[in-house]
Amino acid sequence: MTATSQNPPRNGEGDRAASRRGGGGFRPLQRPEVYEARKMRREMSLPEVLLWNQLRRNQLGVHFRKQHSIGSYRADFCCASLKLVIEVDGEDHNRGDRPQKDERRDQFMMEQGYLVLRFLASDVLKNMEQVVSTINAQTDAPLHHPSDGPPPRKRGGSL
Repeated sequence: MTATSQNPPRNGEGDRAASRRGGGGFRPLQRPEVYEARKMRREMSLPEVLLWNQLRRNQLGVHFRKQHSIGSYRADFCCASLKLVIEVDGEDHNRGDRPQKDERRDQFMMEQGYLVLRFLASDVLKNMEQVVSTINAQTDAPLHHPSDGPPPRKRGGSL
């Protein structure tokens, strides 16, 4: 018998490097919110990109993530250690039922212990220094210090 030569792999079959890159497996098996967050990280608006350039690499002394999933919602920017969420709102946030959706979303995040700071996209574009100063003031003196343990429970609510 003669040894038959094996055909080279096609369409990525046998590509071990691809499996080490964290491709996430077969697309339907991925959590949809994670897939959507990854997509949104690549498709940020101009005000979000400009603000991200100010927040990234611990420039304010704390670590921020962009398009971070919290439950079924996604925060534009999140500092998990301070439980701080930063949202950049374009003009579409004032249309239709969007204000009510934003209110429900903010309420959910607050119930999870997050403080939500919202900035208009126009403010980010026109007055970046003030936006960064407001965020910096919150990161320097947060309402809750993680070293103090968990925040106190709200009174009057159900457990």
